[in-house]
Amino acid sequence: IIGLKQNSNGKTGIVWVRTEGFNQNDVIVMSFVRWVMVRKRQPNKSSFEPAVPKLKEFVAAADLVIPSNLNFSSYNTVLSGSSYFYDDYKIGEFIDHTDGVTMTDAEHMMATRLWQNTAKVHFDTSLRPDGKRLIFGGHIISMARALSFNGLENLQILAAINSGAHVNPCFSGDTVYAWSEVLDRNETVIPSVGAIRLRLVATKGTAASLRDVDNKYSDKVLLDLDYWAFIPRQC
Repeated sequence: IIGLKQNSNGKTGIVWVRTEGFNQNDVIVMSFVRWVMVRKRQPNKSSFEPAVPKLKEFVAAADLVIPSNLNFSSYNTVLSGSSYFYDDYKIGEFIDHTDGVTMTDAEHMMATRLWQNTAKVHFDTSLRPDGKRLIFGGHIISMARALSFNGLENLQILAAINSGAHVNPCFSGDTVYAWSEVLDRNETVIPSVGAIRLRLVATKGTAASLRDVDNKYSDKVLLDLDYWAFIPRQC
C-alpha cells in the first residue's frame, strides 16, 4: 500500500497499491500501480493524514521494454487484412472502430470466472438495489481491445499501460462501442518496430465524446485507457 485518502462523504476512501510480478529468477517482469475505492469500517472517522503518491503521467517511450528478437521485417499484411503501419498513424488522429457488442449476463459471468474474479456483485442479483449484475471492468477492457482491431489491425504487442479509468457502470443489454485517439508515436532501436501511444475509449449505446461541456466524463463513457503498443514500421 503506497497511498491512502478519505473521500469527502466520510464513508469511503481511496487506496493506492503497487503490485510487482517476478519470474522464476526473481527478476521483476511487471510492475503497476492501481487505486480502488473501499468502504470504511468506521465512517466519518479519520485517524491518519492523507498520503497521495506522486506517479508519472505515462511511461516514457525510452523505458519501453522490447522483447528480445522481435522483428517485424517479414510481417505479413495479408494475414492481418490491413496495410496500415506505424507511419500511417498521425498524432491527434481519431479512429472510430465502428462495430458494437451487446453485453449478456452469461458471457460476462463466464469471462469473469476465467479471470478468477470472484466478487459477488458480478454474479449475484441480490447485491444491488436495481437487481442487476455489474459487468466486470476487465471484460470491458477486453471487449474494447477486441473492437479496436477494426482500424488497428497490425497493432501487435501491448507494451505498457499508462493509466485507465472505469468511468461508468455497464450492465447486460448495454451495447459497447469503442474509438481510439493517437496520443504519441516513437521509433525504437529496431528499424521494423515502432511504438504508438493510444487512448482507447469504450462507450455504451453510441460512439460518444469523452467529456461534456463541463469537462466531466460523459455518462455514456465506460472506459478511458491510455497505453503503448508495438506496431510494424516500413523498413
